Amino acid sequence: MKTVGIGLLGFGTVGVGVVMGLRKNQGLLENRTGLKLELRRIADIDVERDRGVSVPPGVLNSDAESVVASPEVDIVIELIGGLNAARNLITQALQRGKPVVTANKALLAEHGAELFKLAEANRTDIFFEASVGGGIPLIRSLREGLVSNHIQSIYGILNGTCNYILTRMEQNRMSFATALKEAKKAGFAEADPALDVDGIDTAHKAVILASLAYGFNVPMREVAVEGIRGLDALDLRYALELGYRIKMLAVIEQENGDVAVRVCPTLVPMEHIMASVSGVFNAVLIEGDEVGDVLCYGKGAGRDPTASAILSDVVDAARNLVFHAARRAPGFVNYNPHGKVKAVGESDVRYYLRLTLLDKPGVFGQIAAVLGRHSISIASILQKENIAGRQVPVVIITHHGKEKAFRAALDELDTLPVVGAKTVRFRIEDF
Repeated sequence: MKTVGIGLLGFGTVGVGVVMGLRKNQGLLENRTGLKLELRRIADIDVERDRGVSVPPGVLNSDAESVVASPEVDIVIELIGGLNAARNLITQALQRGKPVVTANKALLAEHGAELFKLAEANRTDIFFEASVGGGIPLIRSLREGLVSNHIQSIYGILNGTCNYILTRMEQNRMSFATALKEAKKAGFAEADPALDVDGIDTAHKAVILASLAYGFNVPMREVAVEGIRGLDALDLRYALELGYRIKMLAVIEQENGDVAVRVCPTLVPMEHIMASVSGVFNAVLIEGDEVGDVLCYGKGAGRDPTASAILSDVVDAARNLVFHAARRAPGFVNYNPHGKVKAVGESDVRYYLRLTLLDKPGVFGQIAAVLGRHSISIASILQKENIAGRQVPVVIITHHGKEKAFRAALDELDTLPVVGAKTVRFRIEDF
């Protein structure tokens, strides 16, 4: 039986999960692969903390570069996170011809182009199943299972923290602040939740999926990103009354040859399967021209699901090494160098608008006139309260229009004397 040496960079929560997974299922892995996966080196800045799992003497040290350079290490697992240090260590591993397994979605979204190019130049590979969707085999599905399909669209609920917060706000009529506090207490949100609730984490994942699906490096700066910070529970209730549920959604789709990528809280029809995804679960709906719709669903984060994805990549890397099949299924192939991201303002969209209006005759006429000047037509109106002379919330559902037209219309609406607060807007996704 062939033995493959593994070096682990980062011995935090997920790193511990990888070690435990290797030990727990070592026999199963050997039976299924015919390979012995041996953890030979671990690097972490903290070598004293009790992690609830022991490693042999001499395995754990604080020198990450020595792990990468060790002749006993054939595969490098990078779990330290962040950009600069991880980028340098992955670069060193690739330059030595060693395959890398990583869960670092931020690094791949920001510097994936150069790292994948370096892997190609050194006839080795980067594996990153755990970077999107936790334990869901999503990357492999796109890269291999759907390789014969032109991808028409991808809709993803990709952040368990946001989905948990929105679920709790809706089901328990909580405020955003209360739901976020509960998510932190339950361990579903970080002490600083900005990357999650401001949409950056979801955007990193969307960049990776879009790049894979359409064969060019999608720049992070060209993704339209909005988060759920401060979202009002009132809008969740109004959305339900109108037959929708608000979800933090990543949308990737091809429009007239260009690729539109956006991340934002979105109204999803209640009858659509994506509306039923609740709590910390993730789901990704992929439409291929041959296969039709494919739904990937499961736990999008957590120690054990993430470790499962990492170990699946380690097995792939080990097989490639043993059978001298590097680059058998490259992590990313830049086959569409002229691909473009569609300008945000050019997309056709439909909106939920909540306006705070003075309740007096002629107000609706003023609103309709502004929307009409920007070629936006109204599909329906919901007004829950009617207090003459007071400001009341009014919800408008629109027909489709250009994104840039909506922006111009809302800028104008918010200057009207009869509008008492900035208009709240959410996209509506009709799938």
